[in-house]
Amino acid sequence: MTEPHSYKPELPSVMVDDAVRAALREDLGRAGDITTLATIPPGAMADVVIASREDGVLAGMPLARAAFRAINPDIQFETLIDDGEALAPGDIVARIKGRARDVLSAERVALNYLGHLSGIATATAQFAKKIAHTKARVVCTRKTTPGLRAFEKYAVRCGGGANHRFGLDDAILIKDNHIGVVGSVTATIEAARAYIGHLVKIEVEVDTLEQLAEALSANPDVVLLDNMNAATLKKAVAMVKELNPATRTEASGGVKLETIAEKAEAGVDYISTGWITHSAPVLDLGLDVAIR
Repeated sequence: MTEPHSYKPELPSVMVDDAVRAALREDLGRAGDITTLATIPPGAMADVVIASREDGVLAGMPLARAAFRAINPDIQFETLIDDGEALAPGDIVARIKGRARDVLSAERVALNYLGHLSGIATATAQFAKKIAHTKARVVCTRKTTPGLRAFEKYAVRCGGGANHRFGLDDAILIKDNHIGVVGSVTATIEAARAYIGHLVKIEVEVDTLEQLAEALSANPDVVLLDNMNAATLKKAVAMVKELNPATRTEASGGVKLETIAEKAEAGVDYISTGWITHSAPVLDLGLDVAIR
């Protein structure tokens, strides 16, 4: 049997180009880069590098490349390190050559994308490393920056994580408020199943083992075990194995670097956290004049 491939994540170029052009329009404003226009001669050329100033995992290179080329297609952008690869202080990730005015005008947009997305990839990798000895996978949530969700979820994949749903339309996730309005876990699951097509999965959030037992009687695809401590998670996983072994388990709530391992060791399949997208620190990368 052929082993499955593990392909690197990619971003559609049309998605990248649209986002980058919008970001450049925002930054250039109504008059362009007046600092550069005032100080840099029109014919001056620049040979610069983008380098990492700390340890991390790279993400966002397609956006950085697109930022320079949107300003001037003649700019040479040489990728030296690919997204998903580890970085150390001083590592050069790209070399850029071209008209100095154009290079400097694209710099901030390129670095904003690189720093933000590399920060997410780095945080994800740290979480994934903590649970590498278990079967669990770290997954992101919809707690993303408006307008950047696809890119932030791409960065999660670059860091070794997996994606939860991308929006409200690609999976059913029944939460406590849905159940509170409908009146019961079972009735809510049954209503969802009657509405969706056969390719849409159903996940239901439960807070207690009693809710879990009721949910399992309705055969959801996934149960989200919310804010349970490690001991309760172990009981929940055992209950799922006994009552409905086809149902997958996901832990959420209070997921930190200090707590993710004990949650994973309880035997869950997935651990979801919004922290890796909404609170990951920016990775420090800078653009410097190349020294030969």
